[in-house]
Amino acid sequence: MRCRTKARNLKCNICPNTKLYVVVVMKIYEVQAKRVLNPTTVPKADYVINPYVGCQHACIYCYARFICRWRKKKEKWGEFVEVKINAPQLIKFESRGKTGRAIISTVCDAYQPVEKKYKITRKILQNINKSLEISVLTKSDLILRDIDILKDLNAESGLSISFADESVKKLFEPNSPSVERRIDALKTLADEGIRTFVFIGPIMPYLTDMEEIMKEVSFVDMFRFEDLNLKVSKAQILSIIREHFPELESKYRKLNEEFWKDEIKKIFRYSEILKKPVEIYFKRKNYYYPKRW
Repeated sequence: MRCRTKARNLKCNICPNTKLYVVVVMKIYEVQAKRVLNPTTVPKADYVINPYVGCQHACIYCYARFICRWRKKKEKWGEFVEVKINAPQLIKFESRGKTGRAIISTVCDAYQPVEKKYKITRKILQNINKSLEISVLTKSDLILRDIDILKDLNAESGLSISFADESVKKLFEPNSPSVERRIDALKTLADEGIRTFVFIGPIMPYLTDMEEIMKEVSFVDMFRFEDLNLKVSKAQILSIIREHFPELESKYRKLNEEFWKDEIKKIFRYSEILKKPVEIYFKRKNYYYPKRW
């Protein structure tokens, strides 16, 4: 087990001018995984690959925080990462003879900061069967390090962007790379001839400016969208909404089917203007909609 720390700057309720710093221990565990190439029911995918358990980005809205319920250790989401140190060896064996489409990743970020040291994702990409189609999704421009490998695979690469406003991003994604760095990374990937997509998700009601994001990355090959899952992180999200956007609290408590239907209409309208294909992954009634222009 390896421990690292990060500091959070907080306000004191009694003395507003006093700064408080709470040191949070980031625990890094090296673990042996039983398997790494797992079958999935995710639309348009046959397998998922998660090089890590846990994520240093500590996004407030992340649905993957449900993992904390299963762990014997009781660290909070964003305070631990399990490194599957044997994943590169496993993928070489498990992917042998496999075809189809594999997603990296679904319950972690394959290019979170710990990847700089361990290079698990890079080694997986080096060892995986080239007959598999690979789709990589991340919030980090560290993916640029692996352009040499991605160009040698049947791969597409996407960056997740939920906010056009950096100040709002910092509230919900405290430790993730800036929006500007992600856009620049997408542009570099596209310039290198790698298929690219932007993943606008989760859509944060009244805060995600889909039109602005789509305009900023209009050069990508595809737009993908996901709705907000409030089942796991409702309390955390509402806490931020209450503190920073109190006028939205009642709206968040009343989110319904009609709201998301309107969001779908906006997506179609914006994508028609840009003449780019879209895929919509909304959990309401298992809604999945691929549409190409």
